Amino acid sequence: MRGADYVIRRRDVHAERDQLGHRVRTPLCHLQTPGSGFTRPTVTFRPDLWPSSSFSLFRTLYICKSNRSDIPSPLLPERYYWDSKLRIPTADYQEVLEDDKAALAWLLALRRVGIVYLKGAPAQQGQVSRLAKRIGYLRLTFYGHTWQVQDKPMANNVAYTSGKLSQHTDYPALHFAPGVQFLHCINQAVEGGESEVVDGFHAAEQLQREDPEAFSTLSSLHVDFTDTGTDYCDFMLQSKKCIIDVDAEGRVARINYNNATRDSVLDLPLHQVQPFYRALRSYVDVMNRPENVVTYRMEPGDLVTFDNWRLLHGRRSYVSNPGRLRHLEGAYLDWDEVMSRLRILRRKVHGDA
Repeated sequence: MRGADYVIRRRDVHAERDQLGHRVRTPLCHLQTPGSGFTRPTVTFRPDLWPSSSFSLFRTLYICKSNRSDIPSPLLPERYYWDSKLRIPTADYQEVLEDDKAALAWLLALRRVGIVYLKGAPAQQGQVSRLAKRIGYLRLTFYGHTWQVQDKPMANNVAYTSGKLSQHTDYPALHFAPGVQFLHCINQAVEGGESEVVDGFHAAEQLQREDPEAFSTLSSLHVDFTDTGTDYCDFMLQSKKCIIDVDAEGRVARINYNNATRDSVLDLPLHQVQPFYRALRSYVDVMNRPENVVTYRMEPGDLVTFDNWRLLHGRRSYVSNPGRLRHLEGAYLDWDEVMSRLRILRRKVHGDA
């Protein structure tokens, strides 16, 4: 023993040598120059030394921190499921931009609850881009880096009308849909236009409990989503997805639901068509239950951030007034960038990742 360090020996600690070897940063073990070629070494372990007759020192704390077998998930915090009683977490826009603790609290709540409301942003375009720079960078889509949600003549998207928007997730027609959405209210309609959100994971959990057959159908049958048009550029999208994605442990991981872009052709064997529609109807009924829907009204300067893989969102119809046009600016980010910034902020604020 050498204080907090010790030489790794088989009798001292039960550790996987190939795991420790992966962490040894010597010229013998890791690529040192970008131009070097990769070879596949043959490694034979001896009781105390590496094949080069060298040994490595590892701090006890390092080995303990490297053992993550007792950590439920690397993507902490654990999610909190909710219904219509939810009080949406709220943060101050300027504090999030300027203070690391406030920014960390925002991202932790976004990960756990799936939605956070930011108050006090200037009621002018460009605020979603400013907020995105706090994390990393915006996701470019076929509607651009940012997009303006307004009642437009000859609209190429149902969102760009004054009509009702049913519950949906954005961009299931993309193989990798954006993970996080920002919506900033610049101007609100005089009448109508309230926003609605549903915890899609909570609704899926209810479906699994009440109608296991429907849950199994929606989490195993792949259906087509398509989207064609012109905005930032021409696009013709198509993907095949389950309505409910589950992970290796069978837990709900993502919701892919948008009736406006679900293909009119249901590419399923005949005997699966009716079970699919029955299951989808059952899930839609669950998500639209009043006890599952949270309704809120955005006012100029409000900015909502939410998990597009989890939340279903919609909008009530509104009266389009030429003197006061409803105007929201939107943008997307990917969860990879969000989680990266969360880890960086957690290390800065708390000294861990």
